[in-house]
Amino acid sequence: MNREILNGEDFKLGLFSANCSGGLAVTKIPERWSASWEDNLAMAKVADEVGIDFLLPIARYVGYQGETNFHGSVLDPLVWAAGIIASTKRINVFSTIHTAFTHPMAIAKQIATIDQLGGGGRAGLNVVAGWNKPEYDAMGALMPQEHDDRYAFAEEWLQVVEEAWSSQGKFQHDGRFFQLTDTESEPKPEGGRVPILNAGSSGQGREFAEKYSDFAFTIIPDAETGRGIAAGMKAEAREKYGRKVGVLTAGHVVCRPTRAEAEDYLAYYADENADWGAVDYLMELQGMHAMSFTPEMLETMRSRFASGHGTLPLIGTPEEVAEQIRAVSDAGFDGMTLAFVDYTREVGEFGRDVMPILERMGVRRPRG
Repeated sequence: MNREILNGEDFKLGLFSANCSGGLAVTKIPERWSASWEDNLAMAKVADEVGIDFLLPIARYVGYQGETNFHGSVLDPLVWAAGIIASTKRINVFSTIHTAFTHPMAIAKQIATIDQLGGGGRAGLNVVAGWNKPEYDAMGALMPQEHDDRYAFAEEWLQVVEEAWSSQGKFQHDGRFFQLTDTESEPKPEGGRVPILNAGSSGQGREFAEKYSDFAFTIIPDAETGRGIAAGMKAEAREKYGRKVGVLTAGHVVCRPTRAEAEDYLAYYADENADWGAVDYLMELQGMHAMSFTPEMLETMRSRFASGHGTLPLIGTPEEVAEQIRAVSDAGFDGMTLAFVDYTREVGEFGRDVMPILERMGVRRPRG
């Protein structure tokens, strides 16, 4: 599979959650991210221009309550990806899919179609095994109580997708969850497969990512702690499955000409105007039904959830933000996603002010 996102030594940079109202900032400020199509299209074109490598959406079906109902408005990841990839030139675009809500044969065809819309070679698939029980209730879907059962289902789901992409003509599948007779799938993605991403910090989630994904996505409290996580996941993928897996993490950026300006803006949107009702509801759900955060992390991360959904804060001047990104790269990660309060304006500023510093540092290759 010859796809640019899998090639080269660059530290990959992506944008996360721009299809969701609020992005990753759980805030009540009136200028919070709308997640309208117009704003997303403008954001994607800026990101494409400044050299961001990929866009990663969130699949969400019910909001997180609070005064703003954070993530109450979310553009569908498949339709969003199709529009974005057809409107840009080089950026890679993932679709985030909950395995419990969509049949794998439908997804195989939809992702292959999106890949063609971008001229081939730019589509990706982010597989979600499931964690948010209120969404299952809203969709009328049964959520397996055992965490490992969700991954067993997701494993067979992904196997069916890859069989659809690799099989010529009709094929059969007789499994625990899917029984398919004389099924077929055309067209295929370019090269027969798209890059696969999976987020998981639990043991079962990490094993799934190491076994099937090109990129494993995990949340870290800081770069130094992340060093052991990245090394461990890469070693396990290599030793258990003979595979090379890229490890990604997530951050949120507040970059201003001075440190004081950055800290003032952080306080404005994520303290003085945080939607604490949504923050506490989100943290409760993470503690109850997800395993991406340890109980200790959840206890100490309330402010980080307000500013960026629990992701790594990258706060300061362009030089300081670049240095914090370099620390993540030096810790052994292959890339990270970024989120901003105003994606369109701030991604343009990031491209102008921070990307050249990352190139001088050797974290990124100079663009032609």
